Amino acid sequence: MYQSDITQFLNQLKQQKPSLEAEQRQGRALLWDKQPIDLDERATQQAARVPQTPYVYYQNF
Repeated sequence: MYQSDITQFLNQLKQQKPSLEAEQRQGRALLWDKQPIDLDERATQQAARVPQTPYVYYQNF
């Protein structure tokens, strides 16, 4: 059965480093898998925001 060079490389890499998939899953969980947003808390945070002036560097005008 034919296997491309990339498939052979990936299979060889997985054999050399069996923990690779687990490490990838940990990285994904760290960066992408987020907790659901609490809408009540978000509304409270939005209400507590101080409006920003149009030009933030000169606030004495």
